[in-house]
Amino acid sequence: MCQRLLRANSNIEYMMAGEWASTRSAIINPGVGGLRLKIVTKDIALVSIFASLYAVLVYVFAPVSFYTLQFRVAGVLRPAIAKKWVLSIGYAIGVVVGNLFSPFAGPYELVFMPLVSLAAGVIGFIVAKRFKESYFIEGTIIAVIVPMGVSWMLNQLFGLPLIATFPYLLISEQVVCLLGAFLFKMIEIRFKWWE
Repeated sequence: MCQRLLRANSNIEYMMAGEWASTRSAIINPGVGGLRLKIVTKDIALVSIFASLYAVLVYVFAPVSFYTLQFRVAGVLRPAIAKKWVLSIGYAIGVVVGNLFSPFAGPYELVFMPLVSLAAGVIGFIVAKRFKESYFIEGTIIAVIVPMGVSWMLNQLFGLPLIATFPYLLISEQVVCLLGAFLFKMIEIRFKWWE
């Protein structure tokens, strides 16, 4: 049992009889595709804070966070996913909670858009990782995928043509994510918030 714990958690080097293994990390997907993804306690705290901040910002700026011509101020947080993939989970949770206040809350807002957001965050992280974890790349990727999802959703709900909604949503998402990328770049100068 101790040997298995030692292999499962490389942070523990020696254990005496009767000692407990550290509970500071949980191993996710052990061995899937040869990768071992770890989520540590700090990551769980970051995910919680990220989801809460996103949901609160959506609620506070509710008049412009919904409808066809939306400008989601909460989107300034999205470029942060470039440093920690687990923030994609916080982003998706924040979208669910924030969309509870949507006048159109339903399956599209509470299931489809969180899945689109999760996918956008993870895809953005994978691409941004190749560019030195660039906030700008992360924001750009998310700001292309999310407007596609929102445009499709608006088409399904209200019959609005994609060509009418996508350009505006693309511009507003790019502006918000660009502001967020600059914000996190400035924070990073003084503080490595993800460590």
